[in-house]
Amino acid sequence: MTVSQPSAVEVGLMAGRAGYVLRANDRGRFTVASPTLYPHMWSWDAGFVALGIATVSVPRALDELRTLLTGQWATGMIPHILFHSPSDYFPGPERWRTQVAAARPLEVLTSGICQPPIHVIALSRILHDARRRGGTDQQLAEDFVRETFDQWLAWHQYLATARDPYSYGLVEIHHGWESGMDDSPRWDVPYANVHPQPDMPPFVRADLAHVADPSQRPSDAEYARYLWLLEQKVRVRYDDAAYRSTGDFVVGDVLVSALLAAASDLLADMGEELGIGGGSSGGVEQSRAIARRFRTGVLRSVDPDTGLARDLDLRTGNWLEVESAAGFAPLLCGGDEAVTRRQRDLLLGPRWCGHSRLRWPVVPSVSPASADFRERTYWRGPQWPVLNWLMAWALNRSGEQEAANQLRLAGLSQLIDCDFAEYYEPVTGETLGSRDQSWTAAIALDFLAARRPAQRRPVRWLTSELPRITPAQRAAHQAAQHQRAAGHRPAHGHGPATRPQPQQRPG
Repeated sequence: MTVSQPSAVEVGLMAGRAGYVLRANDRGRFTVASPTLYPHMWSWDAGFVALGIATVSVPRALDELRTLLTGQWATGMIPHILFHSPSDYFPGPERWRTQVAAARPLEVLTSGICQPPIHVIALSRILHDARRRGGTDQQLAEDFVRETFDQWLAWHQYLATARDPYSYGLVEIHHGWESGMDDSPRWDVPYANVHPQPDMPPFVRADLAHVADPSQRPSDAEYARYLWLLEQKVRVRYDDAAYRSTGDFVVGDVLVSALLAAASDLLADMGEELGIGGGSSGGVEQSRAIARRFRTGVLRSVDPDTGLARDLDLRTGNWLEVESAAGFAPLLCGGDEAVTRRQRDLLLGPRWCGHSRLRWPVVPSVSPASADFRERTYWRGPQWPVLNWLMAWALNRSGEQEAANQLRLAGLSQLIDCDFAEYYEPVTGETLGSRDQSWTAAIALDFLAARRPAQRRPVRWLTSELPRITPAQRAAHQAAQHQRAAGHRPAHGHGPATRPQPQQRPG
C-alpha cells in the first residue's frame, strides 16, 4: 500500500486531538496511561509520553521523567508502575506488597518489577528538541541531564549486574510483563514451566469486565501463572538473586537488551557532550561497556537461518524460536551492518510490514505468516504504534532514512482517525484496547514533528482550536477517511473500523 503525507487539515486535527488526549490524561506532574483503565504511571509508557510532550513543552516533558525517577529503588531499578493514588486497578499495591523490600522508595507505592529501558532514548530525543529551540529549553534540558545522569546510569547498571550476573549480554527478565510484550508467544514455552501453588492468594480479575470478547484476553490459567510469578517475587522480598534460584521464569530478553545497549550509548554521548562522567572509571566509560556487552549479546542471539534475534530460556539453556517483532532487536542496537541490512529487508518484506493481509504497512507484533499470529489478541499479532515508532527510530538512526519515513507515514495514516488506540487489529485496521491512550497520542505528535526523515519541526499544540474539534466534526472527518480508504483497499479488506470494548493490560 502506498501512503503519503497527511494533509494540512489532517495534521491540524491530529495535533489538536493528540494534545487534547495528553491534557486530559495529565495529573500535574505525570500522565496516566489512559483515562480510566490505566489510572497510574507506567514506566516505559512515561518514556514515550515524555518524548511526545517535548514537541510542545520541554519543561513538562522533563517533569514526566523527573516524576518517574521518584519511584526508583535503591538498587537502581525503575519499577514498571508508580501508584500515586488509590484505584480499583488490579493487581494494585496491595497485591504487590513491595513494603517487604528494603530497597523500595518511601515516597510512592510501586510495583516490584521493571519494564524496557526506553527512558534515555526519550531523554536524548527531548535534548535534541530543546537544543533546536535553544534558550531556556536548552538550558533546562542540559541541566536535567546533569542532574539525573547518575540515576539513569544506576538504572542501566542494575540491569547490567542484577539482571545479567553471568555477563551473557542478555538482560534477564523474571516475568513476561517486564518485557512490555505481556502475553507474547515469546513466553509460551517458559510459561509452561510456571506452576501456581495452592497457597497462592485468591484473586478476582478486573480485566474481563472491560471486554466484550474474553477470548481476546489471557485465560484464567494463564493469569494465575502471571500472579504466581508476582507471588514468588514477594516471597523472596524482591531479591533478584534469591528469585533466580527459586523462581519459575528466568529468560534473557533480546529486545530489553537491545534497548539497554542503545540507551547506554546515548547516555555516554550526552555525558561526553556535557562533560559528565569522564575518566577511565567514569559513567561514560561504564555506559560504553554496558552498550558493548549487550550489543554483542543481541547479535549472538541472531538465528542465521531466519535472521531474527531470539530470547534465551535461562532455565533450560534453549533459544526461543518465535517470529515476534522482538526479533528485530539488532536494528535497535546496531553493531553489524550486514545484519542491519538483512533485518531492514525482512521488516519491510512480505512476512512483516509488506504482508498482503495488513490494512496498514506498519510493524505487527507477530508475523502474519507465523502460526502464532492471532490478529485480535494483545501482543500476538496486533499492531502497536509505539512498536512502529521504535522500528522507525532504529532505521533512521542506522542511516535508513527512507525506510524510516515509510514507517512514519504509514503510522500516521493508521492514526488518522484520532482514536489513539492502545493497539490495532492488523487486518481490518479497527481499534483495540483502550482509546485515548497517552503513548499513542505522544507517538502521533512525535511523528508529526518529523516532516522529513532527518529533520524535526515543532508541532503547534492547537489549544485555541480544541473547543472547535467537536465529536460531530470528528465523526464526520472519520467517515470521510473511511470512505476514501474503502476506495483503494485491496480485495481482501474489511469494512470500516469499529470500536470494540476496551480491555485492560494484564500487568
